[in-house]
Amino acid sequence: MRRRSIATATALAVVLGSMALVGGTAVPASADSAKTLPVSSVGDIVVDGDHQRVYVSDPTGGRIVVTDYSGTVKATLTGLPGVTGLALSADSGQVYAAVKNGNRIVSVETATYTQTASYPVGAAPGDLEVVDGRIWFAHGTDFGSLDTSGPEPVVRLAQRGDVDFYGAFGMFLASDPAVPGVLVAGNGGDLAVYDVSADGAALRVKGDMDTAVKQLDLTPDGKQVLTSWGDPEYGYGIGAYSATDLTEQSGYPIDAYPNAVRVAPDGSVAGGSFSWYDPDVHVHRPGDPVPVREYDFPNTGNSSGADTLVDGALAWAPDASRVFAVSVNSYGTHTLRALTDPTKELPTLKVSAPAKSERAKKLTVTGTLTSRTRPAAGTSLKVTRTDVESPKGKALAAVRTKADGSFSFTDTPPAGGKVTYKVSYAGDATHAPASGSDTVEVSRKATSLSLNNNGKLYAYGKKVTFTAHLGTTYKNRTVSIYADPFGADKAKKLLKTGKVNSKGNLSATVTMTRDTAVSAVFAGDARYAPKTVKSTGYAKVKVSTSVSKHYKTGRIGSTTYYYFHKKTDPVFTTTMSHYKGRNQRLQLQIHYAGAWRDAGSEYFALDAKGKSVVRLEAPGDSGIRARMRSSYVNGSSGDTVNSTTHGAWKYFTFTK
Repeated sequence: MRRRSIATATALAVVLGSMALVGGTAVPASADSAKTLPVSSVGDIVVDGDHQRVYVSDPTGGRIVVTDYSGTVKATLTGLPGVTGLALSADSGQVYAAVKNGNRIVSVETATYTQTASYPVGAAPGDLEVVDGRIWFAHGTDFGSLDTSGPEPVVRLAQRGDVDFYGAFGMFLASDPAVPGVLVAGNGGDLAVYDVSADGAALRVKGDMDTAVKQLDLTPDGKQVLTSWGDPEYGYGIGAYSATDLTEQSGYPIDAYPNAVRVAPDGSVAGGSFSWYDPDVHVHRPGDPVPVREYDFPNTGNSSGADTLVDGALAWAPDASRVFAVSVNSYGTHTLRALTDPTKELPTLKVSAPAKSERAKKLTVTGTLTSRTRPAAGTSLKVTRTDVESPKGKALAAVRTKADGSFSFTDTPPAGGKVTYKVSYAGDATHAPASGSDTVEVSRKATSLSLNNNGKLYAYGKKVTFTAHLGTTYKNRTVSIYADPFGADKAKKLLKTGKVNSKGNLSATVTMTRDTAVSAVFAGDARYAPKTVKSTGYAKVKVSTSVSKHYKTGRIGSTTYYYFHKKTDPVFTTTMSHYKGRNQRLQLQIHYAGAWRDAGSEYFALDAKGKSVVRLEAPGDSGIRARMRSSYVNGSSGDTVNSTTHGAWKYFTFTK
């Protein structure tokens, strides 16, 4: 029952792969864990519960990959060309593998992953089942057996009897450890039940099934044969047939397109479907047409549809704690997915608290615990309150549900700010755990917080002390001071964090090389709300200009002038604090009619070292007095990271 072979992609799957499907509205559970498998195909999957190992055969790669329950690869068995069907011995000591291209069945010890035997069977084996110690294997449209209990292995082929199996999808076998002496076989549209308690296979009953079936299973009570495709009501579902006479019975509806079926030791049914836009794995309680759980695979490929279940790639853990599934994406990448607690319902726990409340005032929290089958009245729920004084959460008194699943409790929040109430349900034998939460904004008082030096202008490189002052608080006396220099190339940084002194002050120093937004932050406490204040300090640039090509300096009145011959071009070299893309503005004025008058200005780019060299064309006349200066103009000089700064005037005159 837990050892089934998997057909490769069928013609039907190819046709379906070209269709555009409309997405459904189901909201299923997601897979609990997933890891990529190092395989290029999947032939079968079997679970060894004693060692908590999962075996996956790869016919194309000629190997078997062994993982733990989380999907971590523990061993890879190679040299098995075309390996498909897998089966586990009753004592979990051996895994049997059908090596199709070698016409043999090999035995692998589960404790060491070493091959212990290789049995030629005279045909290409496919699906495998172990019934009462004998290994049954499909070959072509027939099946045979391998008995290794005697001194020499005994192989019997062609045991289908009076059943005309003819389908091209492969021969499928099924059995269950709890039902000794029974083997089910199916192919094409034919289905048959055999008595294999003695030597050979004696036909009990034959019947019909859907031709799209890709997997069979037998329920542990021996009463039903399940098929991966069949009615309910001629739609999509898991088919069910009486194991006594193969009359059709009520099955299990699932989404398009059914391609797998597995039955757990407790009778729970896992059905699989090739579904791009709907759930892929559907778990039913015995006889219940409504799934207790559904799992929808994510999209890890590059197509519009999600990953899909490989045909027949489902397997139960023997304790029914997990269903293992292998999915494949549009890149051909295979993933082993472990779906935990598959037989448990997923309850919904909703919590509702007031949006706002006053600190130290009683409030009421309500909620509901719902599920397909509601947990019993009086179910205990854990309550936790998280706030600024209990950031890891504080347990409150448990609350119990009423008959309708509702609950309520009161609390008096001692701390203000964001207060979260989380309610948790531990789950039981038929329900998975669940939790819900809601948040209340609890009022807090406002405190005073100030920061000096706002709006002040400083020389370049000036070390400035910014002092934050914090007013009354409850317990928290810590303030953080941050500096955020203007310009996208400089990040905001923490200058200092600490407790204020006895006067409520905390200071930090900033070297003013740019305009800087300094902020002081009080994070708040249980009774006083957080607060942030900002002070912006402004910084000039550093600017200087040197003059060259003059023949002397001298004073005119009290002002020093540079003297140039009337045909000599003055050269002005300006050095300014560098910033990418920055320009300096050169302004020229002429002394005329007793006053300085503008003669124009122009911007010149600074090089990587912050220098700009400008040559002024000589006037050719003597007696001219002029002056120039270099400036940084916020915004006009190419950036806005400093405050407008004017350099000193440089005075010059032209003589003969």
